[in-house]
Amino acid sequence: MSAPTSSLSATARAKAEMLSQQWKGTSATGGNTKNFIGGEFVESTTTVWHDVVDPATQTVLTRVPETTPEEFERAVAAAAKAYKTWSRTSVLTRQKFVLELQSLLRANSDAIASSIVLEQGKTYADAQGDLLRGLQVVENACGIPTALMGDTIEVSKDMDTSTRRLPLGVCASIAPFNFPAMIPLWTLPIALATGNTLILKPSERDPGAAMIIAELCQRAGLPPGVLSIIHGTVPTVNAICDHPTIKAVSFVGSDRAGRHIYERARKTGKRVQANMAAKNHAVLMPDANINHSLNALLGAAFGAAGQRCMAISVAILVGGAQSWLTELCDRAKKLKVTQGFEDGADFGPVISTHSKTRIEGLIASCKEEGGSIVLDGRGFQVADYPNGNWVGPTVLEASTTMRCYREEIFGPVLLVLRAETLDEALNIVNANPFGNGAAIFTQSGAIARKFEREVEVGQIGINVPIPVPLPMFSWSGNKASFLGDVPFYGKGGIDFYTQNKTTTALWRAEDAIGTQASVNMPTHR
Repeated sequence: MSAPTSSLSATARAKAEMLSQQWKGTSATGGNTKNFIGGEFVESTTTVWHDVVDPATQTVLTRVPETTPEEFERAVAAAAKAYKTWSRTSVLTRQKFVLELQSLLRANSDAIASSIVLEQGKTYADAQGDLLRGLQVVENACGIPTALMGDTIEVSKDMDTSTRRLPLGVCASIAPFNFPAMIPLWTLPIALATGNTLILKPSERDPGAAMIIAELCQRAGLPPGVLSIIHGTVPTVNAICDHPTIKAVSFVGSDRAGRHIYERARKTGKRVQANMAAKNHAVLMPDANINHSLNALLGAAFGAAGQRCMAISVAILVGGAQSWLTELCDRAKKLKVTQGFEDGADFGPVISTHSKTRIEGLIASCKEEGGSIVLDGRGFQVADYPNGNWVGPTVLEASTTMRCYREEIFGPVLLVLRAETLDEALNIVNANPFGNGAAIFTQSGAIARKFEREVEVGQIGINVPIPVPLPMFSWSGNKASFLGDVPFYGKGGIDFYTQNKTTTALWRAEDAIGTQASVNMPTHR
C-alpha cells in the first residue's frame, strides 16, 4: 500500500510542494500528470491511471493517464498541422529556440533534478548529471545551421546538382525510466531543430522531468503542436508504432520492448532506432592502478543503483588482479545507500518493488547454480526509510553459464569472473551477445591497443569505466544492444531525423538571349 505524503522527509516534501506549485503539467503531491497537446497541458479523460511512487517511501506523487485513443489522435493531428509551418521555419529560428532552451534548462536544473530524485530515486548529484548529459546534446544542436548544410557542384555547363537535408515529418520518442531527462533530450533538440515535430512518451514511472522540459520548450518560444507529450503503457506504444502519420520512432529501454517496437514499427515503414539491453564488462589487468581501477569500477557498477544501460555489470579480474576482490568488496561496503536528498548519498533505491524482487531473485540464482555471493545486498535496510526498494551493493562470483550472467540484472550487482590472460578475457567479452560497451584498466599501451582492436563492442573505455561518447560523436552500441541503422545524437542523430533531397537544375546562359530550341539528347559537354 502506498504511503501518505507525510512519509517524505522534510527536504523531499518541500521539493514536492515546489514542483506542484510551479509547474503546470506535473504534480508531486498526489495530483494528476497531464498530457501536453497542441501547446496546452490537458487533463486526460481516461479511466485508467498509473501511480507514480517515490521508491524510497512508496509515497504516491502523481497519477499518470493511459492516454485515450482520441487524445492520441489529437496529439498526432496537432503535430501534423504544426509540421506544415515548423518545417518551413528558417533554420536560424529553430536555432534560436534551441539556444533559449539550453539557457532555460540550466536555470531550472534544480526543479528537473528534484523531480528525478523523487520519482526515480537517484541521488540529487546523479540527477543533475542526468540532466547535464542531455543538456550537452541540446548545446550540440545549437550548431544546427552548420549540421544541415548541403552540397552543390556544377555537373555540366550551366547545370548544378545540390543536396539538402529535409525533415521527415511527425516523429516519436519513447523514453525509459532510468534517465528521465537525458533520454528525452537525446532526441527532442535534434528532431525539432531539423524541422520535425515530435510526440514524446516518457516512462509512466517518472514523467515529471519530461513535463518540466515541455513547459520550458513552450517558454523558449516553441509553437503549439511542435512538441506533444502523451502517456501510457503498451496500448500507447502500439499506437505510436501503428500510426501511419508517424515517420520515425526513437526508443531506449528493455530488450523485449525494443524488439517489439522495432518489429512492429518497421511493418508500417517507419525508421526506428532502438537501444536495448546490455552486459558491459570491465577487464582489470594486473598492471593497472589499483586505486583508480577499483574506484572507477565501483562508480560504474553501483552508481544509479546499477540502473544504467552502460553500467559495468561484469568485472573480469586477470591474473594478479584476482587478489583485488577483497579490497573491492571492502570499498563497496562503504558506499552510502539512502534517499537521494540525504547528505553523502552514493546511490538510492531501485525503481520498484517488482524490480527489487527480480534483482534479489537473480542474486539468489547465483548460489543456486554453484556461484558465490561474496557481498550480499539482499534485505538491506535504511534508517528512516523502512519501505524503500533497497538493494545494497552486491558482488557475485559467477560463470558465464549462469542466469545472473546471461540476463541483464539492472541493479547494484557486480559479477566477478576470473581470467588468466587478456586473450581469455577478450573471448569472454566477445562471446556475449550484447555490445554496448566495455572497458579495460591497464598502464600498458600495447595491451590497451590490442583490447581496442579486438574487443567486439561499440563503445570502448581505456581507464574510463563508462565510455559514452559526447554529443559531437554518436552513440555506437552494437550487436544485440541496438536495432536500426542510424544511431542516436551527433551526426547519426542528424541523419536519422532528416532525408536527403537532390535537385539538378539547368539554367542555360544562351537561353537568356537565344530563340532556337534544341531537340538533341544532352551530352553533358
